[in-house]
Amino acid sequence: MDDEGLLRLLEKHRVPGAQLVVRRARVTHAIEAGEERCGSGRAVTAASAFPLGSLTKPFTAALALTLVDDGELDLDEPLPGLGGAVTPRGLLSHTAGLESNVDEDATGPRSRWAARYSRHTLPEFPPGAVFSYSNVGYVLAGQLAEEVTGMDWAEALEAIVLRPLDIPLTAATVSGHAVGERIVPVGEQLVPDLEAPDGGLALSAADLVRFCSADVVEAMCEDQLGGVEAGPFGMADGWGLGWARYRPDDSAVPDGSDGVGATDWFGHDGTGDGTSCHLRFEPATGTAVALTTNAATGPALWADVLAELAIPLGRPAPWPEPVAAWPECAGVYANGGSAFDFTMTGDELVLGGTGSLRCHPDLRFRVRDQSGNVHQGRFLRDPGSGRVDRVQVTGRLAVRRAGGSSW
Repeated sequence: MDDEGLLRLLEKHRVPGAQLVVRRARVTHAIEAGEERCGSGRAVTAASAFPLGSLTKPFTAALALTLVDDGELDLDEPLPGLGGAVTPRGLLSHTAGLESNVDEDATGPRSRWAARYSRHTLPEFPPGAVFSYSNVGYVLAGQLAEEVTGMDWAEALEAIVLRPLDIPLTAATVSGHAVGERIVPVGEQLVPDLEAPDGGLALSAADLVRFCSADVVEAMCEDQLGGVEAGPFGMADGWGLGWARYRPDDSAVPDGSDGVGATDWFGHDGTGDGTSCHLRFEPATGTAVALTTNAATGPALWADVLAELAIPLGRPAPWPEPVAAWPECAGVYANGGSAFDFTMTGDELVLGGTGSLRCHPDLRFRVRDQSGNVHQGRFLRDPGSGRVDRVQVTGRLAVRRAGGSSW
């Protein structure tokens, strides 16, 4: 892909600016296009720092794994509180059973928040039983690194992970954008200091590709989900310690598979307030591709980039024909303070605040958000009663509230 090709895709998806870096056969090619902020005249450069959102998590995992290598942290030592069964391994692989999101009202130093949270909170699910994506887990992992190093998370990350790779720690220079009838800049990224370890970094696409050369990357790739009841449906085909695992198109494997193939890819995505950033790499060949964008429509741009680069990801086998909606699935499902409200409206099942579900066999569905991005989900039945009791959306598992039914 050349500069004109990227510009064409920016126009198609109404993305103000982006960086694309591709490394193949030890040769790196970089393209920058568009503006850091729509209408500002500030061109995106190779050094522009895009808010990474959840693409911060692999960096926090790398910090933890480096401390493991140094003998300062044990991945399998239970943490104080939290029922006594949560380990650093569970935090980094999203198998600790913790709720998805940090309470919006949470404030104060991470150490104080972590002590209070661990003392008064039990996991939502039995640790090690299911995959459920958790920002809470990564805040706890960041605080654990602070406790071990005696440094703030950002200071420890810079000294231990970023500086050896020549990656600068800097503030964001790029604004996010909401895309609707107009392209509207977002005022600021709303990532509280408390949540920096799960979403607070701002880097360039070149930094992301450089990070793939870190010494701990191979250890981070080891799949952690063998035998789990519910894997990361709709997000990836497996999960390591900070990395998602992706099979090439048409070769996805069932939940619970612990086999890692030679052609597997790894990476992570991150969305912020009007930003979308993506990283994939193939350890077997050293190929890596990173895309940073400053619009909520970035995921659709990313899918087109993968297609044009002939990278065999992001184009799964066609879904089966749609089926009628399932009234038995209507109800409210909760994960900590987050709730998913499904209601029957006519003959459609609707997810509140998002849209109508396109239903498929085996209680699987797709739903399109307000930015046009399509998310995959599924309902799950209790193995004993057969009643629909859980839903998984964007990797987050939520439990049906007692008596919750809208039909």
